[in-house]
Amino acid sequence: MSSPILPKPPFGESLVSNLQIRDPLTVARAITRVERGGVAARELVREIFPLTGRADLIGVTGAPGTGKSTLVNAMAKELHARGKHVAILAVDPSSPFTGGAILGDRLRMQDLQGTGVFIRSMASRGQLGGLAAAVSDAALVLDAANFETILIETVGAGQGEVDIARYAHTTLVLEAPGLGDDIQAIKAGILEIADVLVVNKADRDGANATAAALEMNLNLNPDRTAWRPPVLKTVALTGKGVPELVDAIASHQSYIRQHDLRRAQETARFRNKLHELLKTELLQNLLDRYPDSRWDAWLHEITERKRDVYTIANEILRNKNNA
Repeated sequence: MSSPILPKPPFGESLVSNLQIRDPLTVARAITRVERGGVAARELVREIFPLTGRADLIGVTGAPGTGKSTLVNAMAKELHARGKHVAILAVDPSSPFTGGAILGDRLRMQDLQGTGVFIRSMASRGQLGGLAAAVSDAALVLDAANFETILIETVGAGQGEVDIARYAHTTLVLEAPGLGDDIQAIKAGILEIADVLVVNKADRDGANATAAALEMNLNLNPDRTAWRPPVLKTVALTGKGVPELVDAIASHQSYIRQHDLRRAQETARFRNKLHELLKTELLQNLLDRYPDSRWDAWLHEITERKRDVYTIANEILRNKNNA
């Protein structure tokens, strides 16, 4: 007589132990949980938080067309070849109307399947800088899962792409020759957040000129710390320059540890996370405190120019305890 098929234990019963052995299904489900948010996500983060703080978070940003996904793919291969446990959070743009995303990075990284490199595409859902709201919690999941290096690729569109510096220990900024965006990148302040500057697609004409322009602009910035971002040239499709890039990342990681900067980075990251969470919670509390009719009345007054937004905001804040 065959043994009865027993139901699988509910997800979460052995979550921590399965995470720590990097079980792909457990990791994927845990990230899905934090993406959905709510009480379950908070309970999960609370449970795994003591296990985090060891992974190196590497941010990769730059204008569309610089080859971010291809370079992340090549970097992951190189890191894996060096014996590192690697995970990728690839943030794709989402529709402002449906919230859906193509999640094409996973398609571009097909050759990483079977290597043990974990890949997760996340929709930006309209976040500034192309960073999903849950990306920091997803990084915590991967950290708890004992991934040593977590590569976070941004959408790379708009001034807000500098937000990656709030998440990463090391930030890579990509440029490519022929895109005509060198000056725009400087205007956007993107160079100021770079720990490593990369001229990708360096087999194209103009690569040397692009690298020289970046070096020149570094020389014009007297406010940099003792760490000077190296300017490296890569051809991600062939892997040329990628080992040197991984070496530069390792050098920066050593630098921030030797100068006790990593703790300051962590403090800044969690300060930002705490502030964002408090703003969200406080705003939602205020929105829930008053009926829709009250909000409609305030908006009508503003639209009719009877009162300005500052006056209305002050009234709401003064009366928040008397609603």
